[in-house]
Amino acid sequence: MCREVDLQQAVLAKNDATAHSLRAALTARGTTVVNLLSSPGSGKTELLERELGRARERGVPVAALTADLATENDAVRLARSGAPVKQVLTDGLCHLEAGMLGRHIDDWLPDGTRILFVENVGNLVCPASYDLGETLRVVLASVTEGEDKPLKYPTAFGLAQLVVVTKTDIAQAVGFDEAAFRAHVQQVNPGVDVLLTAARRGEGVGTLLDRALAAGEGAPVHTPVMARQHPSHQHTHPHQDHRTHGGQHTHTHTHTGVHTHTHPDLGTHDHPHTGPHVHAHPDEPLVVTTAPASAAQHRP
Repeated sequence: MCREVDLQQAVLAKNDATAHSLRAALTARGTTVVNLLSSPGSGKTELLERELGRARERGVPVAALTADLATENDAVRLARSGAPVKQVLTDGLCHLEAGMLGRHIDDWLPDGTRILFVENVGNLVCPASYDLGETLRVVLASVTEGEDKPLKYPTAFGLAQLVVVTKTDIAQAVGFDEAAFRAHVQQVNPGVDVLLTAARRGEGVGTLLDRALAAGEGAPVHTPVMARQHPSHQHTHPHQDHRTHGGQHTHTHTHTGVHTHTHPDLGTHDHPHTGPHVHAHPDEPLVVTTAPASAAQHRP
């Protein structure tokens, strides 16, 4: 057990150091990263497609990287917005890591990108522990998932800097109790904002983009109580806005510490990661190439 805990600590420490460097590099080029976490089927791809489209309408340079265990379906959908999109296939890995993100955006992310939306693997357990070098961490939950979701996944919701409820157009039909959901969110993450969206109706679309732009320009970002309770996993970084000012300010990014995931049939092991990756550009057709995703040691 001690070896497993030590291994997890080493993996997270390495990831945090990489995330810190990646954050600094992206900040220097004027790019704000938004890390989107949710369960499968929450509607985050639908909302993200609408947000990318809204950004294009407003002339805001944005891009999206989406991660899945298999298929390029989400990248194909997101590319309809006209924004640059890249698909990462994790080949079984249940989360993105900072090093993976850095490698995939190194020769792809267009210069001048103001917002990079990262659609993490659909999973509220493993991704919660990994800083990707983001400025804004967003957790989404649909009205169909139940009001107790924040209590079932306290780390994911507890470290969120923004919570988004999706599919509110069917809230009444499924008996969603908004007051109870908000109360549960506040129980694990006091003070965090909760946004309501219904992407297919266009309700709330553009708000996430506004929050991301504001964070990139230095607006205060919510610091979860859970983050303050674990100072060893806090990441502060200077942000310089090259568009409006030369000053600096600090953002805090945190993680909760050691999370050990066990499977009855699986131990610690390596995953080789290869698979197709989608590159989409506004004026070019979708192109599929093959590149390694990662070879990180992990516990699923």
